[in-house]
Amino acid sequence: MAQIERYDVVVAGAGMAGATFALAAAQGGLKVALIDPQPFQAQLAPTFDGRSTAVAFSTFRMLDALGLGEGLRPHACRMDRILVTDGRRPGAASRAASPAFLRFDADEIGDRTGGEPLGYMVENRRIRAALAKAVQASDITVLAPAAVAGVEAGVGGAVVTLQDGRSLYAALVVGAEGRGSTVRQAAGIDTLGWGYKQSGVVATVRLGRDHGNVAHEYFLPAGPFAILPLTDQRASLVWTETTRRAEALKTCSDAAFHAHLMRRFGDFLATPEQPWAKVEGPRFVYPLSLSLAERLTAPRTALIGDAAHAVHPVAGQGLNMGLKDAAALAEVVIEAARIGEDIGSEIVLDRYARWRRFDNAALAAGFDGFVRLFSNDLAPVRLARDLGMAAVNRIAPLRRAFMHEAGGATGDLPRLLRGEAV
Repeated sequence: MAQIERYDVVVAGAGMAGATFALAAAQGGLKVALIDPQPFQAQLAPTFDGRSTAVAFSTFRMLDALGLGEGLRPHACRMDRILVTDGRRPGAASRAASPAFLRFDADEIGDRTGGEPLGYMVENRRIRAALAKAVQASDITVLAPAAVAGVEAGVGGAVVTLQDGRSLYAALVVGAEGRGSTVRQAAGIDTLGWGYKQSGVVATVRLGRDHGNVAHEYFLPAGPFAILPLTDQRASLVWTETTRRAEALKTCSDAAFHAHLMRRFGDFLATPEQPWAKVEGPRFVYPLSLSLAERLTAPRTALIGDAAHAVHPVAGQGLNMGLKDAAALAEVVIEAARIGEDIGSEIVLDRYARWRRFDNAALAAGFDGFVRLFSNDLAPVRLARDLGMAAVNRIAPLRRAFMHEAGGATGDLPRLLRGEAV
């Protein structure tokens, strides 16, 4: 019988949340194994993940604290302003005249953020590459391709069985494999959720005008349309449509896609001198749904990232929520290990659950309500939300509160999100 490999923590899922937690735990002195069904290098391919992420300024502090910031900065585009419109009202003059318009400006909260932007737009492939480089330079054992077949929790630890027959033993197993988490299922943790019958069409375009580090979000009856600034005068488009229309946009010809895009947003994306915004790279389609784990922990098990909560990308907070999970869990288990506690015990894991469960549930419910409020064109509802947007736009303290929340600077922050090593 083969000897069982022993670790402090086994992390299932080498995506951005899982790899970030593994790196933080290893830097805190824990022996970590990181498992993923994909070959580790496959995650670095440009076609693996075409999305870009709005990284909150507090989350970027965490990446700095883990040693990733220097490598990411050349690929990170500041978001100094966010402009939100209920419906498409192109042109600065029409925006100023419309009550259904919100403007968030980083300068308003600069005294509390030290001049940080509202966030940074970074292509996911760049984050994955930075994480991969750091993981490979660490003491983390990477098992990929490998997949978890089952987890059996015991009094002193858990046995993780892989599909190839190998077994690992650890005090704690972390599920970070996304919505279909095997670790979550093995722990008997159910989920609540539903689909939105929407999909996000994601593409990168080279703009015909200077984006000025401004993110735009238009709320349309079919769903939000976001134009998010990237480096090199490019933008990430997140175009929400019904699933049927989204699949049609993915598979249609380049000329047809351009025609649809220009008909809706050509006046913003292009100029008379450059009438076509050039789409660079492939188009991607991601189904949109809500999934919330009923519990964040079980015996010898903790969930982070999309295994714990998968939300609508309307506010671009999915990864930030997952990395806050990673930061909180890393802090809890590292501190427990330093004082000699069993890091997989119920009392230790309950500290993590109490820290994160309310924030996750509140944000998931808030984003769901936001989508339902804006993804329709009923006149009474539209009037109510337009009045609400106008009120927020005119009440500076309320506007600043929204910006601090979006930047992840509110609540009881883990040390990593304050830019401090654990």
